[in-house]
Amino acid sequence: MAIAPMDDLHVLVGTDLAAGQRPAELVTAIYDAHQGELFSFALRSSRDREAAEDLVHEAFVRLIVELDAGREPANIRAWLYRVIANLVVSRARRAAVAQRQLGALVTQQVDGGPEPEFLEQERKQDIDAVLAEIGPDARTALLMAASGFNGLEIAEAIGRSAIATRALMCRSRLRLRERLGSMQALA
Repeated sequence: MAIAPMDDLHVLVGTDLAAGQRPAELVTAIYDAHQGELFSFALRSSRDREAAEDLVHEAFVRLIVELDAGREPANIRAWLYRVIANLVVSRARRAAVAQRQLGALVTQQVDGGPEPEFLEQERKQDIDAVLAEIGPDARTALLMAASGFNGLEIAEAIGRSAIATRALMCRSRLRLRERLGSMQALA
């Protein structure tokens, strides 16, 4: 099976579709032409048939969103491959985080009484005390990360490059762990 380059959309779907007049037909034609190879790529990447189907469908949903917004990728086929690859990486990251947190869910015990609440309050005070010791940029970066902001958003908020922000956060987290560890050793 010969693979048609996506630069020549007029060959694949007709000249009026390449001009963007009917995005539904464009997506249908692209899906028909490339779904098989994209599915094979997704299957090799994820090693799970259902996940591969989901990845391909998610990639086409994102293509539809891009086309509806008027942002047609220059090379749609390559763009779809990149979207699938990014989705595979994102799924792997989420799975790794879930696996790490699985142990915490199993070992959590609900213990009644005022002691656990008092200890948690004491721990929060220790964290606040350590956060007060570090610089304002580091404190802002750590608090934003704890609130779910990504690295680029944090970097923009504190006025640093993404790499400098990652380094700052790494050093700050290490210092936070060390100080909390020493505070617990004293208690």
